[in-house]
Amino acid sequence: MGSSSKRQTTMAKLARERALQEKRERKQQKKDARKQAAAAEKAAAAGEDVVPADPDDSTEHETP
Repeated sequence: MGSSSKRQTTMAKLARERALQEKRERKQQKKDARKQAAAAEKAAAAGEDVVPADPDDSTEHETP
């Protein structure tokens, strides 16, 4: 008969999963940066004034 308790995840597996998630996040950040740079370059070529968006700026959605 099998064990009635669930098998626990090892710390090594948790570390691998965390490293993979961090790698995916860095990859997405690089991808977003490339998109933003391309958009800024395109706008600059068109002669428009571009102000880059600050992703950490959360003051727009605050309520008093």
